[in-house]
Amino acid sequence: MITTLRPHGTALPPSELILRADGSVYHLGIRREHVADNVIIVGDPERVPLVSEYFEKVDCRISSREFVVHTGWFNGKHITVVSSGIGVDNIDIVINELDAAVNINLDTRTIADATRSLNIVRIGTSGTLQRDIAVGSVVASRYAFGLDGVAHSYQPQWNAEEAALMRDLQAQMAWLNGHTGLYAVSADPGLFDRMAVGCISGITATANGFYGPQGRSLRMASVMDGRLDEYAQFSFNGTPITNLEMECAGIYALSSLLGHKACTLCLILANRITKEFHSDPSASMQALIRQVLERF
Repeated sequence: MITTLRPHGTALPPSELILRADGSVYHLGIRREHVADNVIIVGDPERVPLVSEYFEKVDCRISSREFVVHTGWFNGKHITVVSSGIGVDNIDIVINELDAAVNINLDTRTIADATRSLNIVRIGTSGTLQRDIAVGSVVASRYAFGLDGVAHSYQPQWNAEEAALMRDLQAQMAWLNGHTGLYAVSADPGLFDRMAVGCISGITATANGFYGPQGRSLRMASVMDGRLDEYAQFSFNGTPITNLEMECAGIYALSSLLGHKACTLCLILANRITKEFHSDPSASMQALIRQVLERF
């Protein structure tokens, strides 16, 4: 997925690039020096220190709302970990502001002449839609698709594989025909190959909510309930829809459009088919964090 980016040197008005009094980006509170080339995104702010506790040295700790940023060093590698909170709407903030911090001169509000490409890995949790995927497994998202429409705000152009995935989704699930929010995107191949060793490879469905959009019915019945069965039966070039979560497609889309590399690894906490839930998620999460840190 690509788009046309504004040219180097373009000046951005204060209403478009909003900065804090200290000159940092509005929500994350970061500047260029706070962001390493290797970035880990976690949803839960409390998971940030679980990652940075492995750092030999921490350069900065910044906190604002649900956004917490720690940058430091692990085995000689410079790494930033940032929390996103929940949902693709927050991902729109996080990816755009990470990019702004490293690729826009915040002092002059002009797009830098030389841009940086970040390696972005999401460490998340998820539920699986496949009976044979055990809780405690790790799914690496080779592809992701979302229904939230955020990617369409940036005039995306899909590559042949992404366009084929969208066509197959619409062909196999009639209710997706004409869905204006649908988009599909792939992980960065090189980063995926490095991070996904030993993981289950699959397609991740990114939902724009936790209850109804993921087929959960409390006092209101969800129209997605039966549609999750369609998800589970779908495959693209032999790759099934393995899991359902709330951020991956947005990370892939915005990272790709801005020239960054992205990959998502999700610890499976629940099996939506067998109704099982992981009995010791903290130990498995620590193992996944260590795995990602060592593969950067």
